Amino acid sequence: MKKQDVERYLNLPSPGMREVVHLVGRVAPLNTTVFINGPSGSGKEFVARAIHLISGRAAGPFVPVNCGAIPRDLLESELFGSERGAFTGSIKTRQGLLEIASGGTLFLDEIGDMPLEMQVKLLRVLEERTFTRIGGEKAIKADVRIVCATHRDLEKLVGEGGFREDLFYRINVFPVTIAPLDDRPEDIPTLVSLIVERFKLQGFTNVPVLTPEAVAVLQDSAWPGNVRQLRNVLERAGVLYGDVPVDAAKVARLVKPANRIDRKVETDALWEAADGLDAEPEAGEDTAAAFDAALEAELGEAFPHAPVAMARSFASQEIDIRAVMQSEDGFNLRDYIARVETEFIKTALQDAGGSVSGAARILGFQRTTLIEKIRKFSIDRPTAA
Repeated sequence: MKKQDVERYLNLPSPGMREVVHLVGRVAPLNTTVFINGPSGSGKEFVARAIHLISGRAAGPFVPVNCGAIPRDLLESELFGSERGAFTGSIKTRQGLLEIASGGTLFLDEIGDMPLEMQVKLLRVLEERTFTRIGGEKAIKADVRIVCATHRDLEKLVGEGGFREDLFYRINVFPVTIAPLDDRPEDIPTLVSLIVERFKLQGFTNVPVLTPEAVAVLQDSAWPGNVRQLRNVLERAGVLYGDVPVDAAKVARLVKPANRIDRKVETDALWEAADGLDAEPEAGEDTAAAFDAALEAELGEAFPHAPVAMARSFASQEIDIRAVMQSEDGFNLRDYIARVETEFIKTALQDAGGSVSGAARILGFQRTTLIEKIRKFSIDRPTAA
């Protein structure tokens, strides 16, 4: 990435990005630790590189590391390095990323996924600016600027015990927040131009040529995958159409906007799925197991978060489905299932005295699955007695 690319990226017109530009300009010349927060694919690494390129460390290396992609057993060795003989197979002294980034910037992406035991060691680096290789005794100066990023809510993670509070306050010195692309459609024309130019520099043989109407369609589309999804759509357009102008109709087919399913369509789909659940099991087949398997196969996509027992209640008429659908205007099956699932989780947490592990056993979930659902539905855990 070149400095002129950074300047163009930091000239995006949305108010949110103008605020990011202001913050980057203030903090880049300093050695202050920066914490970038934003949804996945929103451009956090691009902002981290921008901070590096307009800082006094631009001549040094920019070293990115995804804390969630490296196995926890290897992360310490990757960051700190190791001395010869420190462990089996360690036949020579090896520099870690902290040493490799010396004089430059170390970008710790997805720091929210860093194991707790590594968080303690990173805290020492931030406080003392020194570290020790695995198997070594000599303290090495950490001459690096550290920039951290995550798509997760670290404050909430601290409350759940998944992230150290002292480390959170140590990295949250200068926070920079990037808004989702859906909140800043005015940035899309400039982003399209930047991405297409990057394709050319990367040697793509087919680069898309979009009409103004096609760009307008992109601005009106939903982007849950943010800038990363936009880039993928543009690359797909280049592969399919090459240098042929891509009009609005072609772009609309590529984006495939997620339309809200009509209530009648949802209702019909539910009844059609339930119709096949009365089939007789084959000889020797457990009826309950066959029923559960049919539910998973037939209804799994319709409401992926619904417990099997809940689906059985629908199919067996224990719940008056039509009364439920008519009880509120604009009934939406997925929203209804989400509310019911939330009540299941809240009740299980209460019965388990606030214990996530206990509630997971009650619901038949893995503990990690339940934690994700608690986060997804913003459920407050009751205080354990």
